[in-house]
Amino acid sequence: MQNKERLDIASKQLDRVLGFFARVEAKASFIFAVNSTLLALIALNFHREDFSRWSIVGPAALSVLLIGVSLFFVYRCSFPSLKGGSNSLIYFREIAKRREAEYVEQFSSISEDALTRDFTAQIWRNSEILMVKYDSIKIAFILSALSLLPCFVFLLMVTITHSQVPIIK
Repeated sequence: MQNKERLDIASKQLDRVLGFFARVEAKASFIFAVNSTLLALIALNFHREDFSRWSIVGPAALSVLLIGVSLFFVYRCSFPSLKGGSNSLIYFREIAKRREAEYVEQFSSISEDALTRDFTAQIWRNSEILMVKYDSIKIAFILSALSLLPCFVFLLMVTITHSQVPIIK
């Protein structure tokens, strides 16, 4: 395979890997919205006198705990470690460290082989970052799903205890 072909394939592969970032970010936004809604629902329906009722405090606390840990993983997904890519002419953090003229000169003078190696290094590093993001969002999703049952029990107990339908605004 010629250097030009490798460079073209590497460039397309990097674009393909980068395309997955939008998917995981959309999932993170969705889970953040669901978690925020559940926390607001619990906060709106929790009364001062409920602190003495374990049938209400227990499910609410469990739900809030699961949601809190889920939010930690949403945060981890949204802000992964961006270390790596030193001296890369492709990686945005390394590009930003250079002066404009320096970057233009270095990029203009790089060989096809060196550029191909830089692209493949970025494919590898972005795949690592993407794996952390997907693993984090998977855990966040599972924790959010698990929080639904205690949240439902909490709302049921509030309804029974206060003889009113939970507040949903």
